[in-house]
Amino acid sequence: MHLLLAPVRWLMHLIGVPLGWVQRTFGMGGMAAVFLAPNLLVFSVFIVFPIGVNVWYSFTGGAALFPAGRVFVGTEQYDLLLACDSYLDPFSCRQDRFWKGVHNTAFFVVAQVAAMVAAALITALVLNREIRGRGFWRAVFFFPVLLSPVVVGLMWKWILLRDGALNALLVSLGYQRIEFLTDPQWAMFWVIFVSVWAHLGFYALILLAGLQAIPHDVYEAAKMDGTPAMRVFWRITLPLLWPTMLVVLVLASIRAVQVFDDAYVLTGGGPGTATFFIVQYIYETGFAGAARNLGLAAAASMLMALVLVVLTLAQLGITAWRDRQEGKR
Repeated sequence: MHLLLAPVRWLMHLIGVPLGWVQRTFGMGGMAAVFLAPNLLVFSVFIVFPIGVNVWYSFTGGAALFPAGRVFVGTEQYDLLLACDSYLDPFSCRQDRFWKGVHNTAFFVVAQVAAMVAAALITALVLNREIRGRGFWRAVFFFPVLLSPVVVGLMWKWILLRDGALNALLVSLGYQRIEFLTDPQWAMFWVIFVSVWAHLGFYALILLAGLQAIPHDVYEAAKMDGTPAMRVFWRITLPLLWPTMLVVLVLASIRAVQVFDDAYVLTGGGPGTATFFIVQYIYETGFAGAARNLGLAAAASMLMALVLVVLTLAQLGITAWRDRQEGKR
């Protein structure tokens, strides 16, 4: 046994020498900074530095790829994106595709987040009950989260094509084929549906954790008082679940604004621009178009980031206001 542990002791001693020197040099308070330094370095290289480069690109023009070769043009890219006669009419803007993406994304965020939160809440409430095979059903609802967005898009595209599985079923039942992906209204509906289906399990799991954190004694007291189930939900469950609901709202909104991969695979932004979103505009402008405009794409991404920051701060502000109001009661 001593022979087997000897290499382990030697390794621990080898590690302990530099750690001891760090502790003597920086003290116990400085140990945390030393251990955090590698993570901060990685964060700076892969997060902070790319953000800084992106900010610089948004103020530059030209076709050069590297930052040093680009020409500073000030706010020209932002002026181009924001040049509109009416922001409610995308076709009155110089960059009409960008504003069409903004309109589609705004509609998608409202519809998808509302459907997502409602479906996730109902799913969490059901899975929190004592039902047969509860563990199995929890795994079933979470399984789509594990799939790649490209796989999800391809799978549902195979189902929804004109000659796909769903139309084959409709024809076999005597109905006409439906153009699920080539009709603008159907296409947006299915993009929202597929997005909810793919991410429902993640948000339902968060809400389920929030439901299980609610003290059971509260429900026992309500049951003894004979409180109706709906009143228990509105007066007990929903208020106590609100902090968790806020997390779901923030995460779902950020994810919805960034919609791209599964929607792009499913419809390619079509038909026309019916499912064309902001991230697809950034991708095509900066990387996929014949004339790549990295500055314009960077400016569009900065505007999208600004919207995400404002959206998050607004939701957090609403929560802080609500907490203050409840504190006064």
